[in-house]
Amino acid sequence: MAMADTRRPVIQVKDLYKVYRVGDTRVRALNGVDFEIYKGEFCSIVGTSGSGKSTLLNMLAGLEKPTKGEIVIAGEHIEKKNENQLVRFRREHIGFIFQSFNLMATMTALENVALPLTFQGVQKERRLKKAGELLDLVGLKKYKKHRPTQMSGGQQQRVGVARALVVNPEIIFADEPTGNLDSNTSEEVMRLMQKVVREQNQTLVMVTHDNHLASFADRIFHIMDGKIVQIEDNRAHRSGDNREMSDGGRI
Repeated sequence: MAMADTRRPVIQVKDLYKVYRVGDTRVRALNGVDFEIYKGEFCSIVGTSGSGKSTLLNMLAGLEKPTKGEIVIAGEHIEKKNENQLVRFRREHIGFIFQSFNLMATMTALENVALPLTFQGVQKERRLKKAGELLDLVGLKKYKKHRPTQMSGGQQQRVGVARALVVNPEIIFADEPTGNLDSNTSEEVMRLMQKVVREQNQTLVMVTHDNHLASFADRIFHIMDGKIVQIEDNRAHRSGDNREMSDGGRI
């Protein structure tokens, strides 16, 4: 219980609604959502197509405005920010991992990872050093000079994970991050994401339709018809695994 007392919420969602108009019909994509996510947690939002999971992720990332409700991230009400403020907020606080990798084809892995630091005005030598350290972390030490076309899908997604981490974000959002990967590679990427959360004390929020991939998270938020119908705490199931990882350092 001591850990629960000291944890601080990095995301707070209160009474969140998103209503779309489709012709004369009002569709509730989110229908009164409340939850908190804590620093250093890996949480998955799982649901079928049309359940509201992608809408929820877009709200958390400030890509869509809620119809009603509050979203507090890193102590800031993002539902009150204008577009310029949101762009700045995302640049300073949030990393993204995409299903389609979104790597620049003309750039090496090192240059792709360093790119977000360019937008922050970080000196070239420093940003390449940081990018190199993160490629080491995700197991791509020998692939720094490779371009995306010279790498497998799993390697490209590892570059995507490193790029999300390079700005040292408070939160990483991952949207179906293994959607373009086979099942074995998907599991490798999920284990990498677990490792990153533990070793870097990162907060990671992943959206997926896949219950098996969702089970890699610490907590699983099941969403249906725009409502969180269950929050499953997965840490108790994995306490044996966690001990093995902390003792042996294995991934």
